[in-house]
Amino acid sequence: MQISDVMTRNPRTVKPGDTLQSAAQLMDELNVGVLPVAEGNRLVGMLTDRDVVIRSTSVGQNPRTTTVSDAMTDEVRSLPMDASVLDAIQMMKDQQLRRIPVTDAAGELVGILSLGDLADAGTPEAGEALEGISTPAEPDR
Repeated sequence: MQISDVMTRNPRTVKPGDTLQSAAQLMDELNVGVLPVAEGNRLVGMLTDRDVVIRSTSVGQNPRTTTVSDAMTDEVRSLPMDASVLDAIQMMKDQQLRRIPVTDAAGELVGILSLGDLADAGTPEAGEALEGISTPAEPDR
């Protein structure tokens, strides 16, 4: 089975120049904790609710003026839409990712694959992936 069979297609995105406040409002509207960051259709980063809190709010930045590019992760791991579900699960386990952006042959964002997508599709390895991903992190203080 390929990830294109189970991924969420056409995800909403934010732009690098959008404010963190507008990104957080979109997360709230969509009830999601992560948004792809795109310039046109080209994936340039990922922004999580944790990025907003840890990288920006915790250091006193103003969400009304701080941009997505100031808090996003710009080293994005993605997979092509013709990758197998097993390849995606392995990547999720190895990199401890709960979501993976999916790109087409031109490298443009076409979807997101989440653990929820895998579970909804009845993929038996989804539980194993969750176990591998959910290893608690050690405190850094």
